[in-house]
Amino acid sequence: MSTQLYGSGFSSEKHWKYRAEGDQHHTSNKKKLKLRGRELLSLPSEIFRQEELQVLDMSPERESCLTYRINKVPREIGQLRNLVVLIMDTNELQQIPPEVGALENLQKLTLSNNCLSLLPQEFVRLQKLHSLHLANNHFQELPEHVCQLRNLLFLDVSDNKIKLIPQSIQNLQKLQTLLLFHNRLQHLPRSLCKLKNLCTLWLGNNNLKSLPHNFGDLSRLDWGCSQCSSNFDGNPLENPPSDVCQGGPAHIKHYFAMKETGSAY
Repeated sequence: MSTQLYGSGFSSEKHWKYRAEGDQHHTSNKKKLKLRGRELLSLPSEIFRQEELQVLDMSPERESCLTYRINKVPREIGQLRNLVVLIMDTNELQQIPPEVGALENLQKLTLSNNCLSLLPQEFVRLQKLHSLHLANNHFQELPEHVCQLRNLLFLDVSDNKIKLIPQSIQNLQKLQTLLLFHNRLQHLPRSLCKLKNLCTLWLGNNNLKSLPHNFGDLSRLDWGCSQCSSNFDGNPLENPPSDVCQGGPAHIKHYFAMKETGSAY
């Protein structure tokens, strides 16, 4: 069942609860709410009284057809403690309130296509988070708080202005997908190469001239099985050269081993 909102004063709290609970008939068996309606002028306060909600979609993308874009997340968001999925892509958000830290059951959070440059310290409380989408924002470095989310499997920070990846990225030991393309990276920390479960790493269109000497330790990156496993296009790579990188982790590891012994590659 879809839920539509219009202007103000259209729906009663009873009506809201009926609509939200009606979505439990979906195959995922989660109580969902997607904002719809071209006449929506502001976020209805009733949303934040629906404490049973597990999925909340406040993105104007695709079929939701919203013309209203959120420029501020109300602090009342912290009341929705049962949320598992929160979607806020393609809005005009410049900051996230500390109250988001109260959403400790959150597993997926999408904040792509906004105007974010910082995340609150309370973000570290989202320890059940598996999937985090921060693409196309204004981050200049990967937030330290993100590197404390030890259950992350998927992280997208592409299309930002990131120059720095903190050493603490090694904390993300479960990470399988890391998307860093279209940033301003000039180097990668050696600690990134300790992410042994990494299967997909996109680094295209940065300013990388070299890779860490232990890059070959990322043995689960497999160019042979999947051309999408990793991407280096658009970097001025010299050490190792692009043609070596295209050979995959084994070639990169061999390249650096030969350099250490002074042998020609």
